[in-house]
Amino acid sequence: MEKHRGFPGRLPGTDFQFTIRRAAKDGPTKIIRRERFRDRRPPDRRADEGFMAALWAQFGEEPFMRGNLDAARLSWLFGREVVPAEDPFDPQDYDALLRIDVAQARHSFPEVFGAADDAEEDEDEDW
Repeated sequence: MEKHRGFPGRLPGTDFQFTIRRAAKDGPTKIIRRERFRDRRPPDRRADEGFMAALWAQFGEEPFMRGNLDAARLSWLFGREVVPAEDPFDPQDYDALLRIDVAQARHSFPEVFGAADDAEEDEDEDW
């Protein structure tokens, strides 16, 4: 199982887990698409946003291995902002490749991508 060094283990100040410490004895938990309803609690929404920000900071547009990323947290984004990067895709494989659907992620989490875009524009203006 690939361990993503430097990736936050959880959302700071909360118990929302982003990574797992070791591989499960019974095999990887299957990644599924979980439905996000409009009435989700604000802490859950912040956890999704924090996880997306961590994914974007760590991997950007490049495909990445599932590795030690938490299946439950991935499932909240899977099929929308995080999509398979290979065909066929095995949702129960630690080596499965995923990628961020940037257009969908920008739409769902504009604050994650807005700050990065503003910073790049500011850097260009200084030159």
